[in-house]
Amino acid sequence: MTTEEKNKKKPASAPKAKAAKKDGDVQSTVEAQYPRLRTKYNEQISAEMRKDFSYKSVMQVPRLQKIVINAGLGSRSTQNIKVIDQATKDIEAITGQKAVVTKSKVAISNFKLRAGLPIGVMVTLRGNRMYEFLDRLLSLALPRIRDFRGISEKGFDGRGNYTLGLKEQLVFPEVTYDTLDSGFGMNISFITSATTDDEGRALLTKFGFPFRKKTQGQGQRAA
Repeated sequence: MTTEEKNKKKPASAPKAKAAKKDGDVQSTVEAQYPRLRTKYNEQISAEMRKDFSYKSVMQVPRLQKIVINAGLGSRSTQNIKVIDQATKDIEAITGQKAVVTKSKVAISNFKLRAGLPIGVMVTLRGNRMYEFLDRLLSLALPRIRDFRGISEKGFDGRGNYTLGLKEQLVFPEVTYDTLDSGFGMNISFITSATTDDEGRALLTKFGFPFRKKTQGQGQRAA
């Protein structure tokens, strides 16, 4: 059998099938790297929010814009620079992003604080890293809080943004007792495009925020 006859018997679609398989592998890899909560928002939460609040356009649907983690270390950081170094290391391990050291803007003599001294660490998360951090916070960190019964709804600012306070960084599995030199708390702010607290609360609830439910007695006292 000649070479020309062998080539004639080969299916013409073989190269295309191979290319299609290659494209499919790339697509599946991209989907695997896409954060779970981001996919949930695009495929489920956005549609539910549009239905619940009767938005006329998909552009009106609130979304999570950024997450800001801020750890204030106070006078400890001015007395021992290692406190800042340890906090920076822990925050970067928790968020997977380089942290920024915040400095005092004014001098306060009672606290022996001068302007320009390092007093905290901050990180702003957007995009995939934001959703990945949110997933770890809801799935791993919050359930590790002792006697956890949910988070308070009092952290809303009136414009759909919510701030959560944590007493220590050990709730995150990235930080262990072996590497811990000093503990510190942090404020985690969730900035949304919502215009009201009701919209912001609904959005975060659909993401899985475990807001503490009011008991019947609390509702009667509030009334």
